Amino acid sequence: MNRNSLVSSIGITLALVSAPALAAQQDPSESLYSRVVIYTVVLFISFAIAFGIIAYLTKLRDKRRTTLRKIIEGRAGIQAVGPEALVTECVRTMSSARIGALLVLKGEMLVGIFTERDALNRVLAAGLDPRITKVSDVMTKDPVSVPPSTSVGEAMELVTQRRFRHLPVVDNGKVLALVSSGDLTHWLVKDQIVDVREVDGLATKS
Repeated sequence: MNRNSLVSSIGITLALVSAPALAAQQDPSESLYSRVVIYTVVLFISFAIAFGIIAYLTKLRDKRRTTLRKIIEGRAGIQAVGPEALVTECVRTMSSARIGALLVLKGEMLVGIFTERDALNRVLAAGLDPRITKVSDVMTKDPVSVPPSTSVGEAMELVTQRRFRHLPVVDNGKVLALVSSGDLTHWLVKDQIVDVREVDGLATKS
């Protein structure tokens, strides 16, 4: 959401919550004190909502600047196979670990990535026998990778533009992790539901 959209959203919010107050003001039976109270409550709620929106966008922007090193720290070892592994073995490993992709390493060097999409399009759709097909024959070779200093926002833009779901994180030739578009999205929205509830609670208590 850009600045113009934010201003428009706040304007709409103010208009919506101000409607009851304007209606009350037009009622001659309402006392001046009642009008002041209503306006005070409406303004407080409006500012609370506007502050919540601004705080949310600021936090989201900060989280997009977080480096991948932060979100992969503390992870267990990566799931990987060698180039000679059979597709059947790879699929079993992916199913057991409940993951959508495997890294293919030759020693410590990243040479490819094998995904669910590869299994469907390059193996099943091509009529190959997964029991005798090597992963090196059907993997995506030399996949795009990024250093751990890459920001979450930059990684999101990359996977969106290139239309793939998995991104290896490599530091000086050593594979550190494999992050998915789901990992990136989860990092961005984590704790945001709590923030929204806090703002909603503040408005309700008003």
